[in-house]
Amino acid sequence: MSRFLGLRPRGGGQRPPRSRLRLAGDVFLAIAVLGLLMLVVARVDEGAAVRIEGRAEVNDGDSLVVAGGRIRLLGIDAPELDQICQRDGQDYACGRESRRALVELIGSAPVACAGRERDRYDRLLAGCSARQADLARAQVTAGWAVAYGDYESEEAIARQQRRGVWAGTFERPRDWREMHGAAAEAEHARPSGILAWLRAFLGFP
Repeated sequence: MSRFLGLRPRGGGQRPPRSRLRLAGDVFLAIAVLGLLMLVVARVDEGAAVRIEGRAEVNDGDSLVVAGGRIRLLGIDAPELDQICQRDGQDYACGRESRRALVELIGSAPVACAGRERDRYDRLLAGCSARQADLARAQVTAGWAVAYGDYESEEAIARQQRRGVWAGTFERPRDWREMHGAAAEAEHARPSGILAWLRAFLGFP
């Protein structure tokens, strides 16, 4: 009787297997949506990102000039060029040590940078790499820069292992600038929000 009334028999009868055609359609739809997302992210990157590549001239531990473009490494803060730190009871020029570390890191290799915003000095806030190394990450990991909106885990490792400025005592560059009357500078990090999530999920740098 239940068959004629359109009722399912009790006892948990198995549902018919999904057709292969419908499954293929779902897979195709998922691929199409993913492709559309990749296209959107690529278009946003193309319209917003500024890319510079060439030989670099290092100004200090977190700023440089690449192919004539002024760059500020994104997400870190290095000691100012004239900043003095203390190690083993002695003063030393940690700002110049930080610059030297970045110079050695780059060597004679070309530098590639990409960014979307500029700071108050009209420098491009950018992520840069040379010889397959993320320059900002390398500076923080070596202890010659501190996290400034990004790279907190790298700073924690450098601090624990007493690398670079963490081998002694120092003022964070932001505090040093404030004490010496320099203009304040807000922290900066890689893009956040849904666009950043999509870029990371889809494998964009």
